Amino acid sequence: MDKISHVIVNPLKSLNLLSRSDMDGFTTSRGDLFALFRHCALAILNTDSEKDGHEKTDGDYQDFDIRLIPQSRGLRLELFNAPSQSFVDGKMIRGIQEHLFSALRDIVYTDFKITGPQTQPTSSADATDTVFRILRNAQVVRPNEPPNMVVCWGGHSIPREEYDYAKQVGYELGLRGLDIVTGCGIGAMKGPMKGAAVGHAKQQIKDGRYIGISEPGIIASESPNAIVNELVIMPDIEKRLEAFVRLAHAIIVFPGGVGTVEEILYLLGILMHPDNDEAIPLIFAGPKSCTEYFQELVQFLTDCLGDDVENYFQVFIGSPHEVGKRMGAAVEEVHDRRSSSNQAYYFNWELNIPPGLQEPFIPTHEKMAALHLDSSAPRHELASSLRSAFSGIVAGNVKEFGITQVRTHGPYKLTGNKNFMSSIDRLLRVLVREGRMKLGEGEHEYQPCYQLTD
Repeated sequence: MDKISHVIVNPLKSLNLLSRSDMDGFTTSRGDLFALFRHCALAILNTDSEKDGHEKTDGDYQDFDIRLIPQSRGLRLELFNAPSQSFVDGKMIRGIQEHLFSALRDIVYTDFKITGPQTQPTSSADATDTVFRILRNAQVVRPNEPPNMVVCWGGHSIPREEYDYAKQVGYELGLRGLDIVTGCGIGAMKGPMKGAAVGHAKQQIKDGRYIGISEPGIIASESPNAIVNELVIMPDIEKRLEAFVRLAHAIIVFPGGVGTVEEILYLLGILMHPDNDEAIPLIFAGPKSCTEYFQELVQFLTDCLGDDVENYFQVFIGSPHEVGKRMGAAVEEVHDRRSSSNQAYYFNWELNIPPGLQEPFIPTHEKMAALHLDSSAPRHELASSLRSAFSGIVAGNVKEFGITQVRTHGPYKLTGNKNFMSSIDRLLRVLVREGRMKLGEGEHEYQPCYQLTD
């Protein structure tokens, strides 16, 4: 592998984040935190890589190292044997340089100052406040700017046709002056940003925002794309998901795998809650080749959550122009509604997010087996439980903890009534058949990380 043997990298902006004692603790007593930062830094330096999983990347760069150099005005980073693709003529690409220090800001500063052992949230309001403080520290929430944030969800490993479609939708959004928020990876996350960048350029919008929101377990497996100009790493998946919905003025879901289904179920668990009156405009969109995919997805949602679940979203097949037009109108409606009720544009404080969707779900075998996957449960609670099940499936496929759990204890066991579980199984098999579920290294047939029992 081509590598840069040694380089010192300075922050592009002032980085007065940590005291000397903080830095000493980070590099000595907090070895776990430093190891996490190293994983994320290597993923960022490996940006736009097609490799899937930090173990593969780490295997190529076992001699990669990173050190902090304290300075009176902050700190610098010293890198050894870094991926050469992050450099041009020996100098680090500016966007990657910003991503690197964003990771330092969010992983280190957040742990020491916001979410450390002494500041753990004790209520739902505390959890939301933590999400807000992290976004504010990253300067993502900006007052006095009109609503224009469209969150785009979808798979990172998708066919070219789906990528081109997502890019065309992004172009239509950019022409309408809308900014993009995604999970920061490739595929359906990169496409809308790339398209929006062209749309912004045509409209001579020079301050377009391409916000990528990740979390350590994902960014270490999926490198961020180079279009992202504001990277935020939330401490866990729940705060990442809450950040999406609190920032969103509208949401588009492109085709994806179990991670995308998890995001949909998380959002529906909020929108279907009886205490939430304000809807978030939600569209499912894809090219004509995805017609069957969305039919199966909608069938799964109606089987599990009832026919009226379709009141919470619209499905668009093809016609990127119509998607862009609908999103533009939806954001205008959000603007008018929040203006008339004196709500903040930059952060949706009014959403009621149940504690069950805020508490980190650690997918142990015991917790996966204890999930209440029964159609007799209230719909918003059922959506929350389904989201946890799919979160465990994501972990078992792509995250180190989940992969280790399944490797050690065997597949997760999910229980529920027969008809209900068959609907879950049918959707998962569709995702496998369409190549939207990850195959392990050297495997030619998908080995599920779950078993369904009734």
